[in-house]
Amino acid sequence: MEQIFVTGHRNPDTDSVVAALSYAALRNSTGERQYVAARLGHLSDETQKILERFGFEPPVYVKDMRTQVRDLDFDVPPILSGAVTASRVWSAMEEDKHISAIPIADEDGRLLGMMTAGDIAAYDVATIGDPTLRDVPLFNILSVLEGQTVGEGSLRNSVTGEVVLALPQGAQLPIFRSKDTVLICGDQPEILKAAVEAGVNCVVLCRAGVPEGLETGETTVITTPYEALRVVRRIFQAIPAERLATRRDIEAFHLTDYIDDVREVVLQSRYRSYPILDENDRVVGTLSRFHLLRPRRKKVVLVDHNELAQSVPGLDETEILEIIDHHRLADIQTQNPIYVRNEPVGSTCTIIAGMYQERGLMPSRKLAGLMAAAIVSDTVMFKSPTATRRDRQMAERLAALAELDLEELGRFIFSASAPEDKPVGELLMTDFKEFHIAGHAFGIGQITCMDSRRHLKRKAEFLEAMGEIKAKNGYAMVMLMLTDVLLEGTRVLCLGGEDVFAQAFNVELQDSEAFLPGVMSRKKQIVPMLSALWG
Repeated sequence: MEQIFVTGHRNPDTDSVVAALSYAALRNSTGERQYVAARLGHLSDETQKILERFGFEPPVYVKDMRTQVRDLDFDVPPILSGAVTASRVWSAMEEDKHISAIPIADEDGRLLGMMTAGDIAAYDVATIGDPTLRDVPLFNILSVLEGQTVGEGSLRNSVTGEVVLALPQGAQLPIFRSKDTVLICGDQPEILKAAVEAGVNCVVLCRAGVPEGLETGETTVITTPYEALRVVRRIFQAIPAERLATRRDIEAFHLTDYIDDVREVVLQSRYRSYPILDENDRVVGTLSRFHLLRPRRKKVVLVDHNELAQSVPGLDETEILEIIDHHRLADIQTQNPIYVRNEPVGSTCTIIAGMYQERGLMPSRKLAGLMAAAIVSDTVMFKSPTATRRDRQMAERLAALAELDLEELGRFIFSASAPEDKPVGELLMTDFKEFHIAGHAFGIGQITCMDSRRHLKRKAEFLEAMGEIKAKNGYAMVMLMLTDVLLEGTRVLCLGGEDVFAQAFNVELQDSEAFLPGVMSRKKQIVPMLSALWG
């Protein structure tokens, strides 16, 4: 079943992570079991503690959505052991004419080589000039000839010798030059007796048996229902496949390889088929140029964002199925019409909780608690200007289901949001978003806490980290919002664009710092002011 990834934005906050988890659970609970919650970055301490409190595992980490080898409808031919006969490989190719090469693997399923019809044909032609078997396992010979052994010589493990056909029946004895001979004959008692007495390695009796009273000695005698001419051709097909397989200069790909990289290699090589390996280097299939023509795109549902810069790398190579968000509409484009739900509320989880209600589905107690926590987090205990009456009502309803106290839950969330011992670089990037407005690129990080003053003790460290991010990404401006729940305002550190900041918020920066009373929301109170100023 093809997976559909439900993913929030980069540097995910609690609302983004919980929205992915809760929406995937909603869709899976209605019978569509292929939805998988995903995240695009490391979890913040706040989110980690909330997940632990309600007993949830983090969503799977996805760092790139570019099309990979695993997304192709590649061939899955039989993966054959190196010990099988060449005739078994040929039969596999005959069963499926689309397969141009068969992977040959060891006992652990790891690649030994690739075998094509050309490899078998080349060997077959070579046996005309050199009709010799060299240490071919006896079991292999019995398999291709559908034969049985007779006498003591059946204890031999392998057979070596020049293949000699004892025809016509009037042939003069002896017809072989040494003991290293594989003699093929029919109902010819005299030739069989001479061969046994000479101690040849092997005799193949075609549609005949050993005369009564003849001791075979050390000679391996095989009886087969095939006629002699057919035996001559089939016996050479008993050679183990690993001896014929191409082993050198094989181009192999892994399931995790990206199609762009694979295409470059394929265009520069001459092979028709390439083995595909899993994470343990075990063979899982083969790939040809044909498979690269129409790759199957990954399918995604976006929650809590609809902006390309905030989404997963490689999003342009995916098929976007849905968008569920509470931010402004941005720049993401889709190939086909999709379901979009964008509502002016303070939390994406408020929208998703409403979708549970619309479907007549009640979330579990722990999921209800998790969604309530996400709403409290994203609305800053309903003090953010983005918070609506609907956010509070939905959070109260979910808290009642989970038997929680919202005030206690809020204290738990914001006391855990930003530990003092964490590196400033990690704190800055925990909830960091990039924006592009009228040709201006800038980034804003936000830390919501109960006491912003303790973070200001590390102001110099924060400014240094902000300067590094600004230079690395070429931003015109980098801001850090220290949003204080108790003060109901935000202390802002700003680097770059100081004049723009002062004009937008009618406040002067003092040593790169300013306090904005009543400002709690990045998307509703910071970004719109800059958008209006930059046009």
